[in-house]
Amino acid sequence: MLESIIVWLVDIIGVLGYPGIVLLMGLESSFFPFPSEVVIVPAGYLAQQGDMNLATVIIAGILGSLLGAWLNYSIAATVGRTALLKWGKWIFLPEEKLVKVEKFLKTHGEIGTFIGRLIPVIRQYISFPAGVAKMPLARFSFYTGLGAGLWVTILAVIGYSVGENQELVKAWSQTALFWVIGGCAVLVLGYWKLRK
Repeated sequence: MLESIIVWLVDIIGVLGYPGIVLLMGLESSFFPFPSEVVIVPAGYLAQQGDMNLATVIIAGILGSLLGAWLNYSIAATVGRTALLKWGKWIFLPEEKLVKVEKFLKTHGEIGTFIGRLIPVIRQYISFPAGVAKMPLARFSFYTGLGAGLWVTILAVIGYSVGENQELVKAWSQTALFWVIGGCAVLVLGYWKLRK
């Protein structure tokens, strides 16, 4: 089934081109969480085949990620805090905890946003706490773009290198994720020591 989805996505990207990458990555980064691997890896493969340009694939992936993140950020910034103050106690986030989360994000929002963009599942939702805390949009955009850019580049290079071999794509993606999470742990440790 996964192979048929990938073939379908390759077809969509082949027909829609770079706007298709922007659209699909925008969806991936907002309300419809699915692995970005199924968008960027096939696009990297198309670049290897000469149907696309690798640098433009990466730029389109970053742009799509930013658009989806901005949507979630906007929703959270406009109605998020009010909704959490009203309903937060039902999801174990009473007002006093919400205030602590906001304070944490105001102090450590940059590293949280950057690292959040690199971790599966979290990358789709990291925009919400940033929006609730009203993290400055320019800083939010910079660190979102930085984190998304790193991950999109890794996936595009994997697609470019081994895009036609699904077993290698899976193995390389898992290895890349392992190293990225390890790098994030080192970064957090270094950040914590510097702050201390």
